[in-house]
Amino acid sequence: MLARVLGALRGAGVDRVAVVGGSEVRAACADVERFVPESSSGSQNVLRALEAWADCDAPMIYATSDMPYVTAEAVADFAGRAPQDAIAVALADYADFATRFPGAPPFGITLAGERVVNGGIFRIPAGARAGVARLAGEFFNARKRPWRMAGMVGPGALLRFAFHRLSVEDLEGVALRLLGVRSTAIRRCAPELGYDADTAAEYAYACANR
Repeated sequence: MLARVLGALRGAGVDRVAVVGGSEVRAACADVERFVPESSSGSQNVLRALEAWADCDAPMIYATSDMPYVTAEAVADFAGRAPQDAIAVALADYADFATRFPGAPPFGITLAGERVVNGGIFRIPAGARAGVARLAGEFFNARKRPWRMAGMVGPGALLRFAFHRLSVEDLEGVALRLLGVRSTAIRRCAPELGYDADTAAEYAYACANR
């Protein structure tokens, strides 16, 4: 999966790559520009990834390493549609996802009646990394628990989520307030950006459906 992600990034035009990992990961990606030793904490590893290019004031693509279906075309489409001045997250329409991955383990969340699958790739504009890093650990721990994420941003958002009224646009507004940088969801991204292998069932599906 790591090789697939690295190949997709390179194919999409990313010219400098930093990877966070342990010794086995280091051996598997000798050709990357920077390697950052991992921590035992997932949220800390997010921070280390964000700080990997602290000496470079340029836009950054942040990608998880567990996307077995990711392609260069999917990455390039997302990056090409992401605004230059906004933090961007990839969202796939659930109907597209279900068509691409029939019978896959459950994925996606429903926000204000709209079911979407969040992708494992983000674009962070130049100058925004510090603001993202300030809250990255908390958001990492809440990323697959929308009720927990809603609770982080106040009782109003939590109530809206409880009554199925919290929308993607609401979360974009909250991100702007918390981070001080415009944040936007890039809709109808390739489903390949939304399939990650966090569980044994998700990994088994990917192995059986190559």
